[in-house]
Amino acid sequence: METFRSNPSLGQETGENGAYQALMKTAMHQLKLTARACHRVLKLSRTIADLVESEAITHAHLAEALQYRPKLKLM
Repeated sequence: METFRSNPSLGQETGENGAYQALMKTAMHQLKLTARACHRVLKLSRTIADLVESEAITHAHLAEALQYRPKLKLM
């Protein structure tokens, strides 16, 4: 999960031992997210956490941010 290590500010805000990391790792593999996409999801998660006045990003914040990702059209 290089995305967490490459951006120290996100690591501090999310708390490196956050319970959401397993969900993020699964999403990275299943949705084939790039590092840039992961960073965007984490930034959106931080915004959602701020809106509910939460100190840290939780599993629920990340799940909500992932819901806003555009759906792939598989043919």
